[in-house]
Amino acid sequence: MLYVIAYDIGTTGVKCCLFSIDEEEIRLVGGHYATYNLYILDNGGAEQDADEWWAAMIACTRNLLDKTSVTADQIGGIAFCSQMQGLVLVDEEGNALRRPMSYMDQRAEQEMKETENFGLAVAGVNIRMLLKSLIRTHAASTSVKDPLWKYKWVQKNEPEIFEKVYKWLDVKEYLICKMTGNFVMTPDSAYATFLYDSRENKRCFSRELCEMYGVDFSHLPEIIGCDEVAGYLLEKPAAMLGLKPGTPVYGSGGDATLIGVGAGATELGDTHVYWGTSGWIGTVIPSQVVDINTMIAGIVGAQPGKYTYFAEMETAGKCFEWVKDHLVLDEINIYLQKKDVEHSVEAQYISLYDYMSKEIDKVKPGSEGVIFTPWLHGNRCPFEDANAAGMFFNLKLDTKKREMLRAVLEGICFHLRWMLECEDKKIDTSDTIRFVGGGALSKVTCQMLADITGRTVETVEETKDVGAMGAAMLAAVGSGYMSDLQEAKKLVKVESTYIPRKEYKKVYDKNYEVFKILYAANKKYFRMMNGKKGEIA
Repeated sequence: MLYVIAYDIGTTGVKCCLFSIDEEEIRLVGGHYATYNLYILDNGGAEQDADEWWAAMIACTRNLLDKTSVTADQIGGIAFCSQMQGLVLVDEEGNALRRPMSYMDQRAEQEMKETENFGLAVAGVNIRMLLKSLIRTHAASTSVKDPLWKYKWVQKNEPEIFEKVYKWLDVKEYLICKMTGNFVMTPDSAYATFLYDSRENKRCFSRELCEMYGVDFSHLPEIIGCDEVAGYLLEKPAAMLGLKPGTPVYGSGGDATLIGVGAGATELGDTHVYWGTSGWIGTVIPSQVVDINTMIAGIVGAQPGKYTYFAEMETAGKCFEWVKDHLVLDEINIYLQKKDVEHSVEAQYISLYDYMSKEIDKVKPGSEGVIFTPWLHGNRCPFEDANAAGMFFNLKLDTKKREMLRAVLEGICFHLRWMLECEDKKIDTSDTIRFVGGGALSKVTCQMLADITGRTVETVEETKDVGAMGAAMLAAVGSGYMSDLQEAKKLVKVESTYIPRKEYKKVYDKNYEVFKILYAANKKYFRMMNGKKGEIA
């Protein structure tokens, strides 16, 4: 029996999970959650506080250990599943020099334009730069939210901070440094910088790309494998966490890397859908593929020789959270049934999200023609536009709140279908898809996804913790307890299966066609309303 602590570092909180692993199963022994802030700035910035990350980790680790019978001495490894594409600039002591910039940060539009948007361009990237990047990384930085542009923004706008930079780290790499004192980065995080040479047997940063983008090569850390030991837990952080000094800390992976592993989607052709704060479609492929037109690329993952064809949307579950806050429990206290459901007696037996799902299920598929676009913080795929925004389309005098609530879930599913169909243009996605994340907790949402995509949908046990589960599996491989991640598939158990209902295909197909048109029809107006002053087209 191997015990592993896996930290799931999300956008607004961390969950510390304790797993036991044997030859037959991986089991969640216990978990504890702690929150931290996401700071949204007026200039498009999105930041977090590194001290808040660490304080949350301490709190959830100690609380977890207090409520389990497993001792610190029994824990054989520490691993991470983390949000990706953050920017944490640190000094030689590993201290964060400024608040880390989140993957949601989009303030560096000018820096991106100045660097690569000149001359003959494709998707806004100078053709010469694009070709160099495609040859070395099989991708290109086309989003203002990529960490490369965050780095360039600090370089230009905060020179006094930039002068002190020793290393450029991502979120989990910063926390690994906090635990071990070592500055490392795993291939998936390195790839997300768009400075990583992903050609076979390279596993290094490209000096040529660094020179092209004006990046100081010395700022980039050593690259290690996801299942390799990054270092050993130092005495001071061990005492703070309540763990044993010397416990091995593994390189681990990002959420885009490990959620598919935890879902059991590890074989070639396996497709999974994730629905958390953000959302994505991921399919395991044997070689890197890129579609620059739809912003989909074969990203480096945790399994050597395999990649994930990855399509991302910025806000999925965040849209449903917005609905909860502003349509269900809104500021003027107009509740779904004109009563305080959140604090009622019923709330002791049913969660608010379960209650919302139950009410949504009363609405006919198609939401009586109401359509919602889930672009509450811009969008990445199949179009990159930081100005894109959410809207309710086709409201009428007889439109009710429940129909609007259902339209939000359908809109998220429409967007997932759009990305799935874009993937199908380059690769073969699977007929049966694994659905994981918080969205998969609702049977209503699971059936809706099956109906809208026309695919059979499978959910798994511990669906909210599949990323941490994937991290624990990495530690098991790194320790020699498991031979490889291919074994993950047999350890992950299917909980429920949802078959598409053909009777709703016609109404969903009609709404879906309108949904896809809404962005193109409003692109100009999104820019007029949300772009920089004076920009109209």
